[in-house]
Amino acid sequence: MTVLILGGTSEARALAAKLQGAGVDAVTSLAGAVGGTSAPPGRLRVGGFGGASRLVAYLEAESIRAVVDATHPFAARMSANAAQACAAAGVPLLRLSRPSWRARPDAASWHWVADLEAARVAAERLGQRVFLSVGRQSVAPFLCWTDRYVLLRVVEPPDEPLPPAWELLRARGPYALSGDRTLLAGRRIDVLVTKDAGGTATAAKLDAAAELGVAVVVVERPADPAGVPLACTVGEALDWVLGH
Repeated sequence: MTVLILGGTSEARALAAKLQGAGVDAVTSLAGAVGGTSAPPGRLRVGGFGGASRLVAYLEAESIRAVVDATHPFAARMSANAAQACAAAGVPLLRLSRPSWRARPDAASWHWVADLEAARVAAERLGQRVFLSVGRQSVAPFLCWTDRYVLLRVVEPPDEPLPPAWELLRARGPYALSGDRTLLAGRRIDVLVTKDAGGTATAAKLDAAAELGVAVVVVERPADPAGVPLACTVGEALDWVLGH
């Protein structure tokens, strides 16, 4: 059988490695090129599908027997397309998504908001020196901040020009608590803005914020497509695939 992994996360890479070890033919699809150690093992497909109908055509042409949607928790459009396409093609679909940060003991003290615009409004009330950790494609709502210091940490720089007062930091997780503690304290950060990405790779900033008394604004996750089974660990996803 051939399994399609909709990837782009560490969980997707780990699942691809597990499936390769189990002798399962798997293809990982990525929206954009990823090089070096971030590339998943096994077969790789790069580029979007162009909507649910074209994803159906791909599933049929490649004789895909199962799909694991292991995209980022905020890749809502891709998840919706996957649910629609798999239902149309009659292909089993599993959503592999790391647990939310809502279960953390300090999560109740955070400022939870529905979207990026609400995050901007909340942060403006909470501080003047911002650590912005929302990803390169989510920067636009904050570019009006020309009168405050913003530390933007991203893997790749955004396409938009940044205000002069901003500091761009290019780095890839996982991050250590000691490093994020030094980062927040050294830049005198008073508010952290992030998304509910979950997992441990980027959670050090939350631990550092708790230690230093930094306010935290978190954008809630979009809901996963209804009716799609959910796995929270790579092991659960592996068992599901092997069961098919």
